[in-house]
Formats: sequence, C-alpha cells, structure tokens
Amino acid sequence: MRELYSNYLGASFHAFTPPAADLNVGSSLMTPRAPWYALTVKHQHERTIEIALTGKGFEAFSPMYRARRQWSDRTKEIERPLFAGYVFCRFPLEAKGRVLNTPAVSRVVQFGGTLAAVPDAEIEALRAIVASQLLVRPWPHLKPGDRVRIERGPLRGMVGVLLKEKCALELIVSVELLQRSVAVQIDAAGVVPQPCLENGLR
Repeated sequence: MRELYSNYLGASFHAFTPPAADLNVGSSLMTPRAPWYALTVKHQHERTIEIALTGKGFEAFSPMYRARRQWSDRTKEIERPLFAGYVFCRFPLEAKGRVLNTPAVSRVVQFGGTLAAVPDAEIEALRAIVASQLLVRPWPHLKPGDRVRIERGPLRGMVGVLLKEKCALELIVSVELLQRSVAVQIDAAGVVPQPCLENGLR
C-alpha cells in the first residue's frame, strides 16, 4: 500500500464505473451504515475482484491510475492500482463469509485482532481524486519518527529522521559520536523513506 512506483512517469488517473449490481440480491448489503473495510487480495487481481464483489451486490472500490511504462523499443500506457494488493469493500459483519468466499480475496485487514474499518471520508476523498482526472501516483505514507532521505534540493541525498514541529516538517540529522543532533526544516514533497540496512533489514 505504501510502495512508491518511482519508475512510472507521467501517471494520470483513469476513472472506473463498476457495472450495476443486482440490488435485489442481498440489497441489505448496500446499507450506508455498513462500514468500509480493506481486503488483501491476489496481486494484479484488484480490478477483477472489484467487479466480482459488485456482482454479488457489495459496494467495492479499487482506485486505479494510468502510468507510462518504458520498454527499450516503445512506451505503453498501463492501468495500475493505487493500492496494490488491496480492494475496499463495504459490508456488514454478517456478510464477511460471502466476501471472503470471493476468489482471490485473502482476508479483511485487522488491527489488534479486530476488523479495521476505513473511514467513509477517506473513501470519498479517493473517489473525488478518481473523478478529478488529475495526475496521481502512489506515495509512501510517512510519519514523524520515520527514517527518510531527501530526494531533491540543496540537501539532496541527506538521510535523517522526520520530525513534525508545529506546522512544519523537519529533518533530524545526528552526529552519533558527539551524541548531538541538528534540525532543518524541509519540504515534504522531496522526502522518501530510507530503507533500514541494520541487521540485514531492508
């Protein structure tokens, strides 16, 4: 979900309107009170699963974008999921079995052993982006405390820890030998995650 497709250039959004579902079959599944959940799904099956769930009478959503892929002899525009390996679906808890019985659906994302609902506002924001036809691409989810690398500007290549101070973002760079640090205010648009190489972790 957080993977940045840095090799895709000139990405643009492609809106998708799923086929109309038969609301007479399990119409109670469409109740607006049912929460949205994120489903983990088989790679490259996001659109197929969205269509299958819609056909079952569920409200499903897999936001996609258009990206240009460069080969040695040609450039091709392809459709890619914004959240690779995930599909959003609205359903009541009693319908969980029907959702999981859908081919290529693995599980419902949980937090602390409980199904984790996705706020309606976040889904509506994604839908608004889809409808806008603006340029969009996946972007890593960064939070204060993450180790990051500056990608552009005078500090390009510098690695540090992300810190939020009031309304600004700062990069914390440390001199371990002296056990001292400095903070520099940065532009969030030029920051990407820095893989951890300690203990063989990447």
